[in-house]
Amino acid sequence: MATIEGTSLQLFLTAAKSSDKESILTILQVLGDLLSVGTDRRIRYMISKGGSEALLQTLVDTARSASPDYDVLLPLFRLLAKVGLRDKKFGQKALELEALDVTLILARKNLSHSQNLLHCLWALRVFASSVTTGAMLGINGAMELLFKVITPYTQKRTRIIRAAAEVLAALLKSKSNSRRAVNRGYVASLLRLHLDWHHRDAADAYVRIRRALLLCLRHIANLRSGREAFLAARGMEILFSSAQNCLDDRRLEPVISVMIQILRQCYPRSPLPLVTSSSAYAFPVPGSVPPEPPCALTEEDFEDDADEEVDQDSDSEDTKEQDDDLETDVNKLSSKPGLDRPEEELRQYEAMCLELSCSLEELESKPGDNLNFEETQDAEHYHIPPVTSPKQHYLTKDQSSWGQEREDMVQTSLLSMVKMGRSTMHPASKRGPGMNAYQNMQSNGLGIDSSGREAPDSQASLKQDAWDIDVISCPVMSASLSSSARPTETAEVDKLLQTHPKHIPFHDPHLYMAKARRTRSVADFKRMAFPDLWGHRPPPCAQSMLERKCGVQRIKIFEDVRRLIEPSDVINKVVFSLDESVLWKLMCVTSQCLVWEYDLLVNTDVNSSQHQQWFYFRVSGTRAAVPYRFNIINCEKPNSQFNYGMQPTVYSVKEALLGRPTWIRMGYEICYYKNHYRQRTAATGGASEKCFYTLTFVVTFPHNEDACYLAYHYPYTYTALLTHLDTLERSVNPKQVYFRQDVLCQTLGGNSCPLVTITAMPESNSADHLEQFRQRPYQVITARVHPGESNASWVMKGALEFLVSSDPVARLLRENFIFKIIPMLNPDGVINGNHRCSLKGEDLNRQWLSPSARLQPTIYHAKGLLYYLSSVGRSPRVFCDFHGHSQKKNVFLYGCSIKETLWQAESSVGTSNLLEDIGYRTLPKILDKLAPAFTMSSCSFLVEKSRASTARVVVWREMGVSKSYTMESSYCGCNQGPYQGLPEMTKNGRSLPSGMGLQFGTSELEEMGAMFCLSLLILELKSVSCSRQLLTQATTLLNAVEEALDHHLQRFLPKTLSFFLFFRFFFQINK
Repeated sequence: MATIEGTSLQLFLTAAKSSDKESILTILQVLGDLLSVGTDRRIRYMISKGGSEALLQTLVDTARSASPDYDVLLPLFRLLAKVGLRDKKFGQKALELEALDVTLILARKNLSHSQNLLHCLWALRVFASSVTTGAMLGINGAMELLFKVITPYTQKRTRIIRAAAEVLAALLKSKSNSRRAVNRGYVASLLRLHLDWHHRDAADAYVRIRRALLLCLRHIANLRSGREAFLAARGMEILFSSAQNCLDDRRLEPVISVMIQILRQCYPRSPLPLVTSSSAYAFPVPGSVPPEPPCALTEEDFEDDADEEVDQDSDSEDTKEQDDDLETDVNKLSSKPGLDRPEEELRQYEAMCLELSCSLEELESKPGDNLNFEETQDAEHYHIPPVTSPKQHYLTKDQSSWGQEREDMVQTSLLSMVKMGRSTMHPASKRGPGMNAYQNMQSNGLGIDSSGREAPDSQASLKQDAWDIDVISCPVMSASLSSSARPTETAEVDKLLQTHPKHIPFHDPHLYMAKARRTRSVADFKRMAFPDLWGHRPPPCAQSMLERKCGVQRIKIFEDVRRLIEPSDVINKVVFSLDESVLWKLMCVTSQCLVWEYDLLVNTDVNSSQHQQWFYFRVSGTRAAVPYRFNIINCEKPNSQFNYGMQPTVYSVKEALLGRPTWIRMGYEICYYKNHYRQRTAATGGASEKCFYTLTFVVTFPHNEDACYLAYHYPYTYTALLTHLDTLERSVNPKQVYFRQDVLCQTLGGNSCPLVTITAMPESNSADHLEQFRQRPYQVITARVHPGESNASWVMKGALEFLVSSDPVARLLRENFIFKIIPMLNPDGVINGNHRCSLKGEDLNRQWLSPSARLQPTIYHAKGLLYYLSSVGRSPRVFCDFHGHSQKKNVFLYGCSIKETLWQAESSVGTSNLLEDIGYRTLPKILDKLAPAFTMSSCSFLVEKSRASTARVVVWREMGVSKSYTMESSYCGCNQGPYQGLPEMTKNGRSLPSGMGLQFGTSELEEMGAMFCLSLLILELKSVSCSRQLLTQATTLLNAVEEALDHHLQRFLPKTLSFFLFFRFFFQINK
């Protein structure tokens, strides 16, 4: 059949050169019939056989005859319009054969003949699709011709007007045509035409004409001169007013979307309202050069031609990965560099690995508590229960958790929490877009105080206590221990801690306060944030992702335009600033309700002019039930999960004092979009101008005169980590658990970087038991190299708490591994509120190749510790660096593979002779089965050139750790697996199926840390080197849990049994 069609097309094309009219008409009819059915394959075949040239030549020959025959020309134009859409070189062919001039001449001759003119315009539209031919048409007067055809509103000849407007829009894609249109005053003409058609087309019958006119303006606005002409013609005001009554009309979506794009393009670009783009704080780094004073910004600092803006109101968040960054040099991928320091330097790390040499007595006589007298005096000591207990019982010292009864395994074991066997999940809360999250918690009966009793009525409690929220919400860190010398704020907090005792696991406010006084910051902070001092308890129910309101982004863009054209609505009032260069705008818009709107500028990282994404601030004196809008106007990243269901976190001081000390996801009308602020080219190091983005959201606070904290994500401070580690150490039985805190090094800012060692104590002082203790393989985990990735700290918190718990799986892990953990690689960045950098203003996760002991001490010594373990033959089985990810959902791993990298890059280097341990995929596969939040589909094992100096790649290459990973946890949440199908709770308590997915809370992140630890055990069980003793212990544990759960199997048979089958699958390993 294909052969017959091809032969027929060839015959027709050959006959098309005939001068016989009847033959040509027959050929054109048959070609039209052939090309109107089937796929594009016929058209492409015709093009490959010279069909375009034959048709164009026929057009030229017919048009140049003494009396052009329109019986031939009209079907010829229709065929050309169809073929030209598929021929990429159609415009060039038309130019070479002089078909452009011929068609223009025919159009001019037929201005009063509708049918002939329409067909000419169809051909011109195809010709103009090529920028080159479009420019040539513009030179030959095509735009002048089109403006004769495009008239003010009329119900006559609308097909012709539409075609002419579409041809004009195609022509204006050419910059030369756009400049010509500006010079000839066509911008004002187009605005008048738009306004006339928009107002008089009451039935919206000619939307496509209106859209085509707007497309003309959009293409012109790509030029700076075009934008200037648009503004001079009051284009912003015209489009703003004409769009007011049609924003919610879905029929006008094609028109509104183009209006939005034009308004965004033409909004006058300006620098941020800052004197300098650098941070408000500076740290004197040894050897650094002081920055030059900032230059004044002018319009010339911004690029001439704008990129076309796209209305990002869609839900697409897919990003295409680039392959040109992949490393294809096999030598760089496979070679193992030598030490980057003298070998004798490695001896200093012996003191951090005492478990390799000390006796049992020496292990038991660990250095005393790191707390000094001040901390010991202030701290309240609580015994903490196992973290995995779902009921969160709080035990006293007499209710020791050591030696649990077998039946308690049902509550304490992690085995019931895996992906296929979860039965303790709380339903997700469902609330309307304006519903307060705290109100939702209370409406579901979830207001529970620290003792487990229902909290009293909030308003009554507030009246009784009459708290001074301004004093309480941001207390001063007193350096004095004398109660009489303490500030009023500290005394008030002490009183609250006595009357409102907190029993939050692994948190001690008194100890936190003591630790905070010893923390050094560049800004010399004197106050503490109340949530960090008071503590956080996870919300009693999961929170689903926010369903995005359609059109929220365009509404916000129109509000920005309103500010520009109606400046009287804006009050330029600074309500807070780090210095006089920071401007907040306070805007009141009066309609049915009062809306308070604030523009916020986030400080850049210390010693840097970029990396402004993380925020954490307090709002006091709030009004209940009043919507507050916050616009963070200098965000950097081109996209954000705030566009796809993520909400910021909020902590209410009054709610905390009422027994609900909880960070919750909150906010509505959230969107993230590019704004009109730019940074001059010189400030970006010669690169193109830097764009900024606005994160906007509305929050309704729960109480009057409250103080609320808002953050990018759940905060986790350096002081919280120190407090957490000390309380963890007190919670363990030192006879059973070896928990040691060391100082890896001192940071640039003078703070200590903790190093934690966790394993099980040897059973006795016998040589065999000590040998088994010392020969345990190492697992190395690090986190928080990027300060803004606080989710990594919550995952680390879950791992730490699980490893010291009484969970039988944790006990097995301790008895078979030694865990070396650096929970915070960038303490200075965390302390000073940085998003990504150290105090030197550099990304520490790009310094692993050649770190400096003076400038990057934490990286230098972390690498040194790994070098030391490798030098004594104790390289870790797994190295994993915990991170947070702002662009993707779920949790996933990045690993390293030579073969996968070369395959993906389509490298010519053969991979058949390359030897590679494929075990790097085992751990993520295990996690994909175990952890509800983990997804294998997002994992990648490619080695990029830009990641050559990261921890993952350097540990893989230089230490030879094949299972070297970065584990990324989403800031947003999970949209696959069990969490995606989580039921949502309605106001009346009924469950509805959910497809939105779950936003991560701290519980889910901590659970991920525990699941990661469990996966290390299963990984070992699957390995060839797994000891028979461990297999026996694991089998015994499984049997014990099965027996304890036997009476539960009838109720939870499908879920529980599926897990045990899975767990046995890993245990049944042929030895």
